Amino acid sequence: MDGVVIKGTAMLNTSAITGESKLCDVKENDDVLSGSINESGIIEINVTNEYKDSTVSKILDLVEKATDRKAKTENFVSKGAKIYTPIVIIFAALVAVVLPIISKQISYFESIYRALTFLVIACPCSIAISVPLSYFSGIGRASKEGILVKGSDYLDGLKDINKIVFDKTGTITTGKFQLQKVIPLDNTMDDKEILKYFVLGESFSNHPIARSILDSYDGKVNTSEVRNFKEVSGKGLSYDLQGKQIKIGNAKFINYEDKSSEIGTIIYLSINNVVKGYIVLGDSIKKNIPQTVEILEKRGISTMMFTGDSKEIAEKIAKQSGIGIIKAQMLPQDKFNEIENVIRNNEKNKKVAFVGDGINDSPVLARADIGISMGGVGASSSIEASDVVIMTDEIEKIVSGIDISKKTNKIIKQNLIFAIGVKILVLVLSGLGLADMWEAVFADVGTTIITIFNTLRILK
Repeated sequence: MDGVVIKGTAMLNTSAITGESKLCDVKENDDVLSGSINESGIIEINVTNEYKDSTVSKILDLVEKATDRKAKTENFVSKGAKIYTPIVIIFAALVAVVLPIISKQISYFESIYRALTFLVIACPCSIAISVPLSYFSGIGRASKEGILVKGSDYLDGLKDINKIVFDKTGTITTGKFQLQKVIPLDNTMDDKEILKYFVLGESFSNHPIARSILDSYDGKVNTSEVRNFKEVSGKGLSYDLQGKQIKIGNAKFINYEDKSSEIGTIIYLSINNVVKGYIVLGDSIKKNIPQTVEILEKRGISTMMFTGDSKEIAEKIAKQSGIGIIKAQMLPQDKFNEIENVIRNNEKNKKVAFVGDGINDSPVLARADIGISMGGVGASSSIEASDVVIMTDEIEKIVSGIDISKKTNKIIKQNLIFAIGVKILVLVLSGLGLADMWEAVFADVGTTIITIFNTLRILK
């Protein structure tokens, strides 16, 4: 349920709803959205929207609407089957009935035999088996790569993607705070010494930022001399060490004028009321992201990023990853409307894919031509709404999925050309009286076996 804080302060993780990687400080009279996670502090909330009118409920409602608007892909075989089968039956019936009328030399016994031969040759077993088997093999191959494809429509659609829109937090980035920089402001102290003071204080805290700092330090610290530890929720902490008063926190907490141009969460170190340095924490991109974006761009697939995070952070991440087009500070409804615009203005017979992981991405994943979610860190609603799930959270798997889709499509075309070509050849020979039931059986069963063996190449 949505609400307004009426008592207390806290730090909320709103990444699942807004995509904001930075923890959000809330105090009295601040709005709180359903789906936020309280990482630190205690707050009392006055509910303003019950579940049916809450942010999460609206997001799930968007998912249902998006699914209804999504066009389903119908492949060549599905379209052709509606026409092929009745034509073949009608033609065979005409052969059996009309041939003796046209030619006195052909008996009804022979015309019926030719009609049956025609039916055996025209029987679409090799097509009916090899095409779905190719899709099943492609889906199986993808699952071996850690890519769960929810149907043949979506596997077939991967090859037609010409635009990919990425979410930021948890998709392009790890979604976790990491130490990015240590900046000394005192020539007498180096990076390691500055960081040691942070670790000594944060060792007593269970704050998410504290865990990020501790994870970045590989040395050992002795906390036995730390005295008078105090933590001020949402601001920082203080302690005494060997007669020195240490303060760690934001600029306001240590009475410092913040002039830093760094993008991220900045935490300062003050010793005896003198600022000695600061550290920068932030979300970092996943490995292989720039390489993957470069491969996609070289293949003619344009990349974009939609995020609820601030414009400054979005631009920084986009620059690191190589993504050219970004849209920041977007709510779920904004993402939904924008993806509709992208789809509406896209090239005919081309697909728009969206890659995301949060609750806020669910409507867009459902609306996109191909929705791709992160199976490891993704919310259950986003996984359910998507068409393709990358179980390993590795963005480079998108390239693998597209390659598998293209290979599957290539094998299907080979099977169709071979099977139809053989059938036409035997039909012509049959019409000339040069082929009988044995050749017809090969045109049916023989081509089926050959196309099945060709299909198995997808699994290699």
